[in-house]
Amino acid sequence: MDRDELAAWLRLLLTPRVGPASARRLLAALGSPQAVFAAGRDALTGIVTAREATQLLNPPEGLDEQVAATQAWLAGSNPAAPRALITLGDPLYPSTLLELADPPLLLFAQGRAALLQAPSVAIVGSRNPTAQGTDNAFSFAQALSQAGITVVSGLALGIDAAAHEGALAGRPVQPQAGRPGSTVAVVGTGLDRVYPKKNLDLAHRLAQAGLLISEFALGTPPLPPNFPKRNRLVAALSRGTLVVEAALQSGSLITARLATEIGREVLAIPGSIHSPQARGCHALIKQGAKLVETAQDVVEELRWQWSGGEAPLDPGAHEVTQDQDDDAVLAAMGFEPVSQEALSARTGMGPADLGAHLLELELMGRVARLPGALFQRLGRA
Repeated sequence: MDRDELAAWLRLLLTPRVGPASARRLLAALGSPQAVFAAGRDALTGIVTAREATQLLNPPEGLDEQVAATQAWLAGSNPAAPRALITLGDPLYPSTLLELADPPLLLFAQGRAALLQAPSVAIVGSRNPTAQGTDNAFSFAQALSQAGITVVSGLALGIDAAAHEGALAGRPVQPQAGRPGSTVAVVGTGLDRVYPKKNLDLAHRLAQAGLLISEFALGTPPLPPNFPKRNRLVAALSRGTLVVEAALQSGSLITARLATEIGREVLAIPGSIHSPQARGCHALIKQGAKLVETAQDVVEELRWQWSGGEAPLDPGAHEVTQDQDDDAVLAAMGFEPVSQEALSARTGMGPADLGAHLLELELMGRVARLPGALFQRLGRA
């Protein structure tokens, strides 16, 4: 793409009060962004409103700086984490996004752009998950990635980050044996920024082994309205959306609603009836979302053929082994968060012995320590 074409695309993207729907009408009628800006007012007002035509006739403030920044960003591409600008109509542009009422004009991409054409499922959930929720997100994503399914999420803290980590840890058996797991992060900022900063290292690894995409121009900060816009891309890119944990007012439920509106499947993992983080999932299940307990459930609901070989098919829902049942503390704990005092009353163990045993179980990855001096048994063996 030469500078003139790049400048025309960015000008169309950045022109105030001209949204994706109007931009698509202009492109359909005139053929290219260069033709849009070569057209006169009469031609433009035959396609969009007079107000939009006026905006289009005046280059947006800072356009030259944005063009220069984008050229420099593209020039900084390297084979380990290639950068690209994918325009509407580009062969790499995912056809699934065209089902949206307002598909983005441009996608800034860094990483394996071919993942945009791969079968995918979104995994979303709370930014403040329980230990079991984090474990479920990681395990489901790892198993799905190992089966060759791309995991899409939003690079947020909590469930999103755990899903990306699990997908990166997966190793597809087919068709790319030995390759890192597949995952796409849809972000709500420009790709020259990482939000939240805590996920900076994760974003760098995603750029090399997965894919980062954004519809926002470089330099765009983490503005609140951008994240619901990002969520519609997460939903549209995926055949289904799996909600791991969500409160009733969670943004994850927005993603689930958007998925339903465009005809995608919604799936949810149930949780404790006492957990606020499970209530959103339970509400979705009441509304018709598929209750899932295993990665195999996800594959079957979305009508994919499992290609996970001998990989575990039930992350987050492993059967409890007899050895685990024989542990008095685990048996007394169940799967609900519980205090050490309650465990002491149930088992008859003194504080010192019980504390030592809980520490041993925690180091073995069978128990998680929660805020409020609570403990919870983990589903994974």
